[in-house]
Amino acid sequence: MSQAHSKSPKHCGDKQGLKINKHCKKLFAAFSTLLTTILCLMLLVWLILHPTKPQFSLKEAGIYLLNLSGSNNLLNSSVQLTLLSKNPNQKVGIYYDELQVYAQYKGQQITVYTSLPPFYQGHEDSNLLTVSLIGNGLPVAPSFGYEVGRDQTAGRLVLNLKVLGRLRWKVGTWVSGRYRVNVDCVAVVAFGPSLPSGPLTTRQGTQCSTTV
Repeated sequence: MSQAHSKSPKHCGDKQGLKINKHCKKLFAAFSTLLTTILCLMLLVWLILHPTKPQFSLKEAGIYLLNLSGSNNLLNSSVQLTLLSKNPNQKVGIYYDELQVYAQYKGQQITVYTSLPPFYQGHEDSNLLTVSLIGNGLPVAPSFGYEVGRDQTAGRLVLNLKVLGRLRWKVGTWVSGRYRVNVDCVAVVAFGPSLPSGPLTTRQGTQCSTTV
């Protein structure tokens, strides 16, 4: 006598579930492989076209106001400057999403932050950036007036002009994440015993220090 074997609905359901799980695993593996390949290609492109950091130089700087008022060591200041920004890369563009500029004297901030509008810089492009910096009633150290007087006796005054910001690299249609950029420019201004009628200016065209 032969025996008839029948499969229960539960047994069929278990086999169907195993097939679905295997199918999902295959899809997940294919997706992971594709994603890994894309990331490797992006890394390869990045290594081949490793971007050179942007170059900044100070074309002109002028001190229009540097006045210490009252007995509370509060400073009023006005500084104007022109920077030349250059992208030295042949195949990499730069998005400047945020740039903030301020002036510093002997480690003390003497103007508030001034923001520049965002812009894109193409391959080997250059841009002139003109900024007006001001400070109204900024607190400074008690020795500030003495330091300025000593620089006047020496015949020159040294300012640090700082730029803080964020940028993104562009290679073809690919755009990187944001990177911090810090720029430090040094302006040496003639500052003798007899003050000129106009602003104290410098036109040295000095190269700035840039870190990304």
